[in-house]
Amino acid sequence: MKHAEQTSESVELALFLALSGGVMDAYSYLVRGHVFANAQTGNMLLLGVNLSQGNWDQCMHYLSPVLFFSAGIAMAHGIKLLLKPKHLHWRQLVLLIEAVLLVIVGFVPEGFNLIANGLTSLACGMQVQAFRKLHGNAFATTMCIGNLRSGTQSMVSYAHTHEREQLETGLLYSFVIVCFTCGAVAGSWLIGPLGLRMILASPVLLMVAFGIMFIDREGRKHG
Repeated sequence: MKHAEQTSESVELALFLALSGGVMDAYSYLVRGHVFANAQTGNMLLLGVNLSQGNWDQCMHYLSPVLFFSAGIAMAHGIKLLLKPKHLHWRQLVLLIEAVLLVIVGFVPEGFNLIANGLTSLACGMQVQAFRKLHGNAFATTMCIGNLRSGTQSMVSYAHTHEREQLETGLLYSFVIVCFTCGAVAGSWLIGPLGLRMILASPVLLMVAFGIMFIDREGRKHG
């Protein structure tokens, strides 16, 4: 398999971003009141259910992550449009902001889950917007449904055409899904010893990704 032309599309970067994505979702769901930091479809579903049942106090519980996730997308895109790259790629700045947000989340008291989940979803939205390709293929590091669809399509295409490229693409998507799941497993294991601080594993993974991005596969083109 060829190396990705851009570091932001590399397997190495996807590994740590997907691990971090799994940790974030496990944290928000298991530690912060059964909210999805990444899978906003689940939050919108639960928002609709609570609206239909008149559980008004629970509505903001699920609406807040959706709004913060959207704000994260807007922030990341704004950074791309406004940042004049010199020594730091705009995606690296996104990673730094994500890491800071998640460190803050780790020290938000238990009674303030609305704030913690909002900040976690803000970080997730930024990551979704900034990292959208793997070896030229659309993918996500904070959720699995799109990866599952694309990976399954590629494997079926390989079964029909026997094109090696389709097989490699399918395996790449499967790899990202496995990494996300491993992140969720690791996050669940860390709850026991770390409790609310479990989320601090995510900034560590993001800082590894930040370092990987200093590998210049883009010929110093900051697109």
